[in-house]
Amino acid sequence: MAHSTAPAWSHRLVSELEAADQRAEQLARGLTYEQLNWTPAPGAWSVGQCLQHLLIANQVYLQPISKALDGRPPSPVNEVRLGWFSSWFIRTYIAPSSSGARSPAPKKIRPAQDDVDLSVLDAFLASNLAARELIFRAGHYDVNRIRFKNPLVPLVRFTVGTGLEIVSNHERRHLLQAERVRESPAFPRL
Repeated sequence: MAHSTAPAWSHRLVSELEAADQRAEQLARGLTYEQLNWTPAPGAWSVGQCLQHLLIANQVYLQPISKALDGRPPSPVNEVRLGWFSSWFIRTYIAPSSSGARSPAPKKIRPAQDDVDLSVLDAFLASNLAARELIFRAGHYDVNRIRFKNPLVPLVRFTVGTGLEIVSNHERRHLLQAERVRESPAFPRL
């Protein structure tokens, strides 16, 4: 699939997801089962749960975004334009927060309460590959007009462009969370 003619926004988002892959690899590759599942406090997520949450979110979000593109005529746009609500939503609930501000994850995309298997990293990386392929596919369409049914908040319909921005920002948020877990002085060292 040739991507040299893809719009700049799709290259930017693909680069962001590639950076997320590298961060995830640095965070989780080589961790023991105990390290992957260690939590800094009761109710806090482990590195493995952060990755599992991102994997589940990708699985839940990418399918309706892809379906929204089906049967649409090609009509690429140069930039993703976010409306005021989309900008506010991403800034408030999705984008990384240096303060560590939290809002509870929707039940549908919460990680398991049980320990996470070591294969979660590879599954997450595979979901990011699917996300990058979808981004390049979406580059052929007007992502500022085509809307999809939000699988987490059925009353809200975001544009495809907003959905793809959410995926990228969401990954940055939870990889930062996982990095904080690894940086904890109590994190089990080998």
